[in-house]
Amino acid sequence: MNLLIATTNPGKIKEFREMLGHAEVSFSDLAGNANAEEAPEETGHTFRANACLKASHYAKLLNTYAVADDSGLEVDALQGGPGVFSARWAAMHGAGSGDQANNTLLLKQIDHIADHERRGRFVCVLALADPSGRILLTTRETVEGQVLRAPRGSHGFGYDPLFAPDEAPGKTTAELMPAEKHQISHRGKALRRLREMMSSVGIGV
Repeated sequence: MNLLIATTNPGKIKEFREMLGHAEVSFSDLAGNANAEEAPEETGHTFRANACLKASHYAKLLNTYAVADDSGLEVDALQGGPGVFSARWAAMHGAGSGDQANNTLLLKQIDHIADHERRGRFVCVLALADPSGRILLTTRETVEGQVLRAPRGSHGFGYDPLFAPDEAPGKTTAELMPAEKHQISHRGKALRRLREMMSSVGIGV
């Protein structure tokens, strides 16, 4: 079977390719695909809702099995924000757009928060849809950690330079090499779990 990784995010595409490099399944993504321009509006209020929306949309559009990711950073001091709005957090607040703008705004918003209260987590929900758009499986995984006061590291993307995961003491996710990051990350955990679930129901991975 061919599995479509239904994302145009270059950071996510890179990570999925790294993690699926030895999988016994052919896979593709939306990079360079003209149909990717027909992206659905992410109207869901939860990561699961948006992951299902995207998986179903692209599975039907391209007549294939599709896995979609919806993920982001939840900060306790912001009552779970940026959450599902992580990728467009700065744009929503008229503070620019892109990773750097998102990070800058987040730091400003929690500047007054004491270090021990700067807790949060990365969340990833993966949804698998069949070619008819029917959602077959979903999984949700997290990684807990601390939001720092300044960025560190040059790997990864998004909020990685600001996030120090509990499972890698002394480092941000942007300071981890890819294999290290995938072992503990929300996306790495979610993909491993999804592959287990797919195997248990007889879908080749």
